[in-house]
Amino acid sequence: MSFIKVYIHFVWSTKNRCPFLATKEVRQKVWTHIKENAKEKGIYIDFINGYTDHCHCLISLGVDQSIQKVMQLIKGESAFWINKEKIIVEKFQWQSEYFAVSVSESMIDKVRNYIKNQEIHHSKKSFQEEYKEFILKYNFQKFDDE
Repeated sequence: MSFIKVYIHFVWSTKNRCPFLATKEVRQKVWTHIKENAKEKGIYIDFINGYTDHCHCLISLGVDQSIQKVMQLIKGESAFWINKEKIIVEKFQWQSEYFAVSVSESMIDKVRNYIKNQEIHHSKKSFQEEYKEFILKYNFQKFDDE
């Protein structure tokens, strides 16, 4: 039996960064659904939250899980569910892009706290500003998933 502990901080946005997730109620429904659906698929979401136009997830990858597959399962199913349940009026889509960064054991609590405080954080800084900072700070490489 293999034992692994690999935490990844995922962030992805709504299509064209539209503020589809406008209310706390809508966001809470979506986050709860994503977490429950992920659990059914054997994906461990440690913490999830976001704001009107994006989602943050702290996930512990399983032994047979890849970043790409986890994102495909979470984003694809949740968009389908949001549209099926008519959670919002417009057709809902997630942006195809996402970013993912590994999180060391010593930083887990800091990342959880950061994800937890998204509303406070984004009252000071937009998602687009944050996104640009992340790309520059971590020197991300872009990969085409399709």
